[in-house]
Amino acid sequence: MRALILTLCALALSGCGLRPMYGGGAGSEVATMLRSVEVGPIEGQNGWLVRNKLVDRLSESGEGTAAYRLDVTLDDNITAFGIRGDQAATRERRTLRARFQLVSVKTGLVLVDATAGSDAGIDIVSSEYATVAAEQTALENLSEVLADQIVARVGLYASRTHSEQ
Repeated sequence: MRALILTLCALALSGCGLRPMYGGGAGSEVATMLRSVEVGPIEGQNGWLVRNKLVDRLSESGEGTAAYRLDVTLDDNITAFGIRGDQAATRERRTLRARFQLVSVKTGLVLVDATAGSDAGIDIVSSEYATVAAEQTALENLSEVLADQIVARVGLYASRTHSEQ
């Protein structure tokens, strides 16, 4: 009975049209396209973090054979809230947003123009050092989330355009 249910589930899933984005592994069209994306410079410390995360995820070859360029603009904001009676903040919210464009190097055409973002809560404690360290840790974590979102969106574009060809 269990085998019958598993077989029926497998048949139902195969008919739904879902397929793995990276089907074929490192040699797939999507993986190949992602390796041909060059990440442009991004301003500031937060830009340095996000750019390094993107380069790691895209496996940028650095051979100068990039077919695409990824341009990213960041907006980093820390907002205090949770105000006590003495007007001191007890909590912060760090928000990191990115507007990114995937540009064809050959034609200059913008292929993807989208945004990504995430936020994190930070407790403000009596130690200023601990608060600054928490803000830095939040920035590092948000950089990873942003890089994942951007690569997923670019990968989705690659899988849709290669499946249509």
